[in-house]
Amino acid sequence: MGHISTEHRTALKVKGFALFALSFQTLGIIYADLGTSPLYVLNGIWPAAGDVPPAEDVIGGISAIIWALTILPLIKYVFIAPLFGEGGTFALFQGLYPPEHKNLEEDRVLTGDDSKKAEFESTSKMSPRFRWPLLLWALFGTSLTLADGVFTPAVSVTSAVGGIAVAKPSVASSIVPISIGILIVLFLFQFRGTNFISTLFAPVTFLWLALLAGTGIANITAHPGIFRAFDPSRAILLFVRTRNYDLLAGVLLALTGCEAMFANLGQFNMLSIQISFGGFVYPCLVLAYLGQGARLIRDGEAVLPNLFYNTIPGPINGGLYWVMFVLAILATVIASQALISATFSLTQQLINMRSLPPLRLVYTSDKIQGQIYIPFVNWLLLIITVVIVAAFRTLSEMTNAYGFAVATVMFTTTVMIALQIKYVKGWSTLLAVAFLLVFGFFDGLFWGAALKKVPEGAWVPLMIGGVLVIVSGFWTWARSLEDDFDASNRKNLRDIIVRRDSDNGLDVAIQRTGHEGDDAASEIEVSSDANSEKSPKYYMLDHDHDADVAKTEFSEVGFKVMSRIPTCAVFYKLTPGSGVPHSFVSFFRQLPVLPRVIIFLSLRVVPFAHVHPDERYLVNKVRSVEGFYGVTYHLGFRDSFDVNVDAIVQQISEIETNFSARGAAAVVQEIRNAAKSSTHIVPHYVIGSKPAQGGRLAKLRNIIRGFFIEDVYRTVSSMFPETANWLGYTDKIIHVGINASI
Repeated sequence: MGHISTEHRTALKVKGFALFALSFQTLGIIYADLGTSPLYVLNGIWPAAGDVPPAEDVIGGISAIIWALTILPLIKYVFIAPLFGEGGTFALFQGLYPPEHKNLEEDRVLTGDDSKKAEFESTSKMSPRFRWPLLLWALFGTSLTLADGVFTPAVSVTSAVGGIAVAKPSVASSIVPISIGILIVLFLFQFRGTNFISTLFAPVTFLWLALLAGTGIANITAHPGIFRAFDPSRAILLFVRTRNYDLLAGVLLALTGCEAMFANLGQFNMLSIQISFGGFVYPCLVLAYLGQGARLIRDGEAVLPNLFYNTIPGPINGGLYWVMFVLAILATVIASQALISATFSLTQQLINMRSLPPLRLVYTSDKIQGQIYIPFVNWLLLIITVVIVAAFRTLSEMTNAYGFAVATVMFTTTVMIALQIKYVKGWSTLLAVAFLLVFGFFDGLFWGAALKKVPEGAWVPLMIGGVLVIVSGFWTWARSLEDDFDASNRKNLRDIIVRRDSDNGLDVAIQRTGHEGDDAASEIEVSSDANSEKSPKYYMLDHDHDADVAKTEFSEVGFKVMSRIPTCAVFYKLTPGSGVPHSFVSFFRQLPVLPRVIIFLSLRVVPFAHVHPDERYLVNKVRSVEGFYGVTYHLGFRDSFDVNVDAIVQQISEIETNFSARGAAAVVQEIRNAAKSSTHIVPHYVIGSKPAQGGRLAKLRNIIRGFFIEDVYRTVSSMFPETANWLGYTDKIIHVGINASI
């Protein structure tokens, strides 16, 4: 049962044929963005309306593409980045500032004096003062990756559909509506899940890449001298000779999809990605670019208007042309899928780290927790993507905007990995600096070229990323205030509820033995007659009185008598940790009664698709106050949320049979009778902004802070409650609002 309590997603370990199958499946999700780049990269470097470049410039441009693919996707993202985390800059941040290791037993301890610890103080080797700057840096990188998820479908699909205009110029005006129609169909199928889509698309991508390699080999014969592009000096000489720095913005288009590989690691595994990219995708792309370069050198003006479709061997309107056209459409749909899947994965990370509202998640695989579908994100992406295709209208305008987000995210990833080398892996500072200088240099080159495109359209992904980082940064800040309030206001149950056993008019106080906060070590010592049939009395401390003074000189003054009623209440703890939540105290102070059975239930989602019913619940009994139990509910990531009170009561009955101080059979019968009527209580805080004291600046601060906390955060949090993913069970839950000033 101990393995159930782990919080971390387990790495996917496969070998043999299963590894081969998984490597093949990655083709349908991860690489299609990189794989469709030959559709538009060379025209991004040398526009269709421009002059035909000299042969040496073409060789230099192809060389730049080959070495960019080698240094960044192959070396950095396939063989280095996966060593440092499961996808994306936010995952790298989690490695630098991991959540503290929690003793999961504490969730079921209700008598502990739990106080909020510095969450990252004990586990991170980095200074806490760098946490917020690095968090915003990671959120910025993640936000731009999400913004890239909008442009990839727009650019890829539009470039593929553009092949119609080459073969049938009369339908050129229909490119935009056809592209929009394809995109709508793609987003409508997202609910089927990554596993379904990758199984369907992997063979298509394999055939697409194989044909790219084949046509590349055929085209290379047009000018075998193109192999000089493997000499990196040719790329350097291109920029020395032309002094045209803007060419790098076109080369950058060959790298789009790098972050998708990294972000999608959670949906596959590192070895499968290394095998598929290094052994198949990379050589196919290199051959494709070499072939296009060779044809550009030989045919010049004849192929420049559309370097992909015009370099397909054979005649325009020939059989191979239309085969490549159909595969291009399918491959660009898959390329769009790669970024959509990455967007889902990154959004899930942000939700799990409480940096976004708890949007509803739909898990689509029994085997891999990372394969998910997020309806809200899917429809939002669809709307924005369609707007972008309709607004930009031409491929050249979209490619100006495309790439800036990719270049920025690549640099943020480099910085985070360099820090991980030093502070997580514990390797030498020299190695961290060397990594930062080498890969930061290349990232910086591309970022500078992309920055020049901001006035020409790159401001759009920058704006989208900026909005997302503001939203996620704001939510992280506001949510942390609420969680801090909840954690700092937890109470020891023994400081709230007092039990008094009455025997012939003599009140006997509870004595504590064992360690403070340890329910298992807490004993009740009473001097009452064992045969007494009188029920004990329970009191709740009134909030106007001091607990220590009240218990030292015990009288009913300062306490509210709480009658016990034969029912069961399941009270949900929304944040982990020991002690009784503030919301419980506030709620029951308004009631004159206590249910006979009160269950404090903490939810833990484990990295398995399903948890056996016999292993779902762990139960602790609070011995100092009868009828209180701490329960941890283990839920598989594809299990339906459905608390089985009968199963919990069965475990409680077994515990009471062994530990009850009075007749076990009678106690068990009381509990079973009470459990026939159960109430599920989920608290939520009605948030208010805590005012600051001071002069005019404090008043202005209070107005601004109050607006964001009360008008914005409170409204949005009520729209996306913590129970958003408790489908099929929300109709059984009573939501109770508790005031909280944060």
